[in-house]
Amino acid sequence: MNYWILKSEPDVYSYDDLVKQKIGTWDGVRNYTARNNLKEMKKGDLAFFYHSNIGKEIVGIIKIEEEAFQDPSSEDGRWVAVKVSPVEKLKHTVTLKDLKADPKMQHIELVRLSRLSVMTLKKEDFDYILDVAESKK
Repeated sequence: MNYWILKSEPDVYSYDDLVKQKIGTWDGVRNYTARNNLKEMKKGDLAFFYHSNIGKEIVGIIKIEEEAFQDPSSEDGRWVAVKVSPVEKLKHTVTLKDLKADPKMQHIELVRLSRLSVMTLKKEDFDYILDVAESKK
């Protein structure tokens, strides 16, 4: 299993929007590195849903339901999308500020490459962020 961070502006598409849909299409990605990450996703992989621009925080966990297919928002065959479903809203959000202040998180792409919209994450980092979300007050 692989782990990811997927970023969306909450005023465009939020975690709550995904919950209402039950299964959503993660489309509109127009960066080659992010696209390549989408292509690497496998059904059953887990990802954090990150609200960008507003909040700048990890708010929930989502699951990859369908592997990469032609992005329906583009006629250009280079772009792909995946299907995702909500798994769980985090007990407490984990902000970008929290991660940047944590010496154990300096290596993750969200801290180093904050503009990338689809990022890889190691299992131990995924688990650590979950622990942070559970222990926050």
